[in-house]
Amino acid sequence: MTIKLGYQIPNFSYPDGDPATIFPTVVAQAQEAEASGFDTVLVMDHFYQLPGIGTPDQPMLESYTLLAALSGATQSVQLSTLVTGNTYRHPTHLAKTVTTLDVVSGGRAVLGIGAGWFEREHHDLGFEFGTFTDRFERLEEALNIIKPMLEGADPTFKGKWYEANTAMNNPRVRPTIPVMLGGSGEQKTFRLAARFADHMNIICDLTDLARKVEVLKERCEEIDRDPATLATSYLASVFITETDAEAQAALERVPENRRARAFIGTPAQVAEQLHEKVLGAGVTGLTINMIANGHEPGKVTAAGEALAPLVK
Repeated sequence: MTIKLGYQIPNFSYPDGDPATIFPTVVAQAQEAEASGFDTVLVMDHFYQLPGIGTPDQPMLESYTLLAALSGATQSVQLSTLVTGNTYRHPTHLAKTVTTLDVVSGGRAVLGIGAGWFEREHHDLGFEFGTFTDRFERLEEALNIIKPMLEGADPTFKGKWYEANTAMNNPRVRPTIPVMLGGSGEQKTFRLAARFADHMNIICDLTDLARKVEVLKERCEEIDRDPATLATSYLASVFITETDAEAQAALERVPENRRARAFIGTPAQVAEQLHEKVLGAGVTGLTINMIANGHEPGKVTAAGEALAPLVK
C-alpha cells in the first residue's frame, strides 16, 4: 500500500514541558490519525530539533525506537520516517532496523530515506558529513545494498563508501518493504527514485511542484519505467483555525521561508487549498504536519476527516 494520506509528527515540545508526557501525547496523535483516515504516521529522523521549527536543544526522540513503540499503540497505519538520513547508519544496519519494525508492526513499515543534510547534527554527534556529492554517492551505494536485503536477497557489494558480504536479513514477514525517497533534486534524487523507490516525497515550493512532477515522470521514462508505478506525495504544514483572525495570527508565526508550504484555515479551507495546489499539480498523495496544535485533542481528527475524501 502506498501513502495516500500521511500524518507527520515533527515536534515534541508540548506546553506542559514534562518529558514524561511526550510519548503519551505522540500516541494520542497517532491514534487520532489512524481513526480519522490517515493511512501513515511518520516522524523525522533527526537528533536535534530543526531550524524553523525550534531550537536544537528542544526535545527530539530517536525515530526508529519511537516507531517501534507506536506499532504497539496502533493497528493499521503504516509507519515511516520522513525521511531517514542515510549518513546516520550503515545500510545493512538500516535494512535490519526497518525489517525489524516491519516484523513487530505486522507488515506496516515503509523505509523513507534521503541523503542527509543537517550539518550541525553530524558535527556535534560525530557523523561524517562530507560534501553534497559524497552524500549522494553514499545514498546510491546504500540503496544497492538495502533494496536487495528488503527483498530477501543476500547482497554482496563493495563500493567507495560501503561494503556488504552476503548480508542476510531474517526474519521477514513480507516479500519486500516499500521504499520512499524524499527530496527535490531532479538530477540525483529523482533518478535514484526512478531506479529504487516505490514512492517519492517531493520537497519544493508550490510554484515548482507541477514541473517537479513532470521531471520525475521523465526520469522514469528514461529507464523505461511506467511513471504510474512511482507514487508521489508532498509535505505540507497545516494550521487548523476557526476564524480569519486566528488564521492571520497563525501565518505570522510561520517563518518567512516556510510560508509557501503552509496551509491555514478551517478544515474545509485547508482541504480546498491542498486539493487545488498539491493534488492539482499531479501529486498522488498528501502528508501533513501540524506543528502548532497537532497535540491538541481533536485537531488531527478534524484534519483527517476533511482530507481523507480527497485521496480515496
